[in-house]
Amino acid sequence: MKKFWIRTASATVYALLFIGTMLSGRLIGNETAGLLIFAAFLLFVAFGCTYEFIKITKMNGSNPNNVISYSYMILAFAAVIALGQKEFEGVAFLALLPVLLISPFVVQLWYKSAHPFADAALSMVPMVYVAIPLALMPLLHNEWNVMLMVLILVWVNDSFAYMGGSLIGKHKLWERHSPGKTWEGTICGVIFTVAVALIFGPMFDTKLLWYDWIVIAFICSVIDTLGDLTESMLKRSVGLKDSGNIMPGHGGFLDRFDSLLVVVPFVFVYLIIRV
Repeated sequence: MKKFWIRTASATVYALLFIGTMLSGRLIGNETAGLLIFAAFLLFVAFGCTYEFIKITKMNGSNPNNVISYSYMILAFAAVIALGQKEFEGVAFLALLPVLLISPFVVQLWYKSAHPFADAALSMVPMVYVAIPLALMPLLHNEWNVMLMVLILVWVNDSFAYMGGSLIGKHKLWERHSPGKTWEGTICGVIFTVAVALIFGPMFDTKLLWYDWIVIAFICSVIDTLGDLTESMLKRSVGLKDSGNIMPGHGGFLDRFDSLLVVVPFVFVYLIIRV
């Protein structure tokens, strides 16, 4: 019971920080300041995720370049937001992309690494896996109702998948990467996520039709599960249960944001295609 209350308190703080910073512009009556507050919070999360990723990969004998990982993460985060605001810096980032992709491999010439190409590639993973997905969230700042619904649907999927797996789960989904996940739990998560999306989605955004919410629900359930399995694969490769301990009862930054890191890009692309 004590663990349950710790998890609940930790999740409440996380939810308040996330939703509070996302809606801060409306709360203070200044959308520009609100966007900066939300972006600053997400950049803090990006630092935490990058730190945990580097730590985990180094436990496996790899040696990504810290300077490149953090620098590229910051640059990609700023560039994606700038692109969303149609600023020159975003276009400049795209022009520099070939140089940025080649540079980590050239830098390895000065390091005595047993696996130089693997280390160079790992140095760039936070840019793609962490920075860009998180930076897409401020671009959905004006669609805060959709972003809030995505958060709710991810939470619904995780909660009902866990409850369904605990109550009726018998067949393992992907035991090699996540022994606790079952097909029964996963199906429960999908069913309840679609149901919640159909019932409450139109209340959050009247521009999207019922079938839009079905697609978004499937993204928030199926892609959510795959994102969680991907992060579990990373942790299992070094024998870790949690990526960190920043959130009591929940683990680290990657444990908390693994789903959103893969869900948000898919939702973002769908909204672009749909609109």
